[in-house]
Amino acid sequence: MKLDYNIDNYRYITDDTAAISDDTQFLLTAQNKKYFDSLEDKPSFITPLELIEKWDVNRLKVVGVTGTNGKTTVTAAIYSFLLDLGEKPALLGTRGFFANDERIEEKSMTTPSILHILNSMRIAKDKECNYFIMEVSSHAIHQERIEGLKFALKVHTNVTSDHLDYHGTIEEYKRVKSSFFSDDSPKLLNKDDIQNITYNPIGAQSYGVDEPATFKVQAFSLQHGITAGIRHLSTEATFHSPMVGLFNLFNLMAAIGSCVMLTGRNVAEVCEVVENFAGVAGRMEVVSRKPLVIVDFAHTDDGMIQVLDSMKDADVSVVFGAGGDRDKGKRPRMGAVAAKFAQKVYVTSDNPRSEEPEDIIKDILSGIKDQTHTRAMVDRAFAIQEALKELKENEVLMILGKGDETTMEIKGEKIHFDDREIVRALLKEM
Repeated sequence: MKLDYNIDNYRYITDDTAAISDDTQFLLTAQNKKYFDSLEDKPSFITPLELIEKWDVNRLKVVGVTGTNGKTTVTAAIYSFLLDLGEKPALLGTRGFFANDERIEEKSMTTPSILHILNSMRIAKDKECNYFIMEVSSHAIHQERIEGLKFALKVHTNVTSDHLDYHGTIEEYKRVKSSFFSDDSPKLLNKDDIQNITYNPIGAQSYGVDEPATFKVQAFSLQHGITAGIRHLSTEATFHSPMVGLFNLFNLMAAIGSCVMLTGRNVAEVCEVVENFAGVAGRMEVVSRKPLVIVDFAHTDDGMIQVLDSMKDADVSVVFGAGGDRDKGKRPRMGAVAAKFAQKVYVTSDNPRSEEPEDIIKDILSGIKDQTHTRAMVDRAFAIQEALKELKENEVLMILGKGDETTMEIKGEKIHFDDREIVRALLKEM
């Protein structure tokens, strides 16, 4: 990455050793240090901490949200709530970069490089934002892509089995996630998932549905959206949301608690703006109401449990696959979850990458003991078509794995593919 800089007689700044030149300042990071060390002629450099000072971005209150599931929804909800409360937040994550209700960049990595992050913070500062909300992935924690950042709040959603292709074991994955919460930063933890992490208790508060917590759900209903009564210290409040599913109750509680901790406002005041947030594209997104068709990003067995369990009062058909070149161990578990919760199961492709789709499907099917109500087909569009054709009145079709993705990756090539477009086109034909 190479950016305009114009500081200390340098015109540019870069974190790429291949882009070093006389007019370019080099940012030495944990990620590029090994390449820097191999250079014969080493240029002058600065560190992320020094760049933070030069760009004066410390005035932003940085909020980092990490967890296996929920990062995108929780960060978007915090951003939405703060906007409605009259604050000036910025948001960086999977959906892109936003500042004061303006989209600055399209979709990016969950957590980009530290130079990308600091440049986004600089833009947010120039736009007079006072909060910088970001998703923090386990890869970014391990690779120190957040080095030098001082967090005003760290938020934990949940930790389940994922990214084992990178971390190796669930124990190592939990260790990496836990390391994010090892300092004295203010933190907000999911009390119902607290057994999956270790943390420094200094500055820690919690939210919970079943377990006692700082922000505690007293009662709730999942009929026609989410309605919940909650308690924070001696204050009680109620909120309603058009979102669906128990897992979104947790996501909303994380966002509500975060906004109270960040702004110092009364929990009842924060609850008043909850209803304005309708959720994130591709996360329990209702594509059609008659018939009811929902698209969701769930791509792990735990993610599938959360979204399918949220519709347990309905007869569900599910279309899903598993990504290639990723953790193979979750595939049979995903099959088992689908068979447990859905009346009809359609196993298909989902970004097979360099693998053969048939091999991925075979791995998924190995987790389904009774395949009486299971069909397998490589063509995802055809699978969606068959599921729609066989959908009966009052049944719900859940299409999982890709969410708001608009491409399918096959053998190194990305072709245009959007589950939502496929559904709308098929329903129009039908």
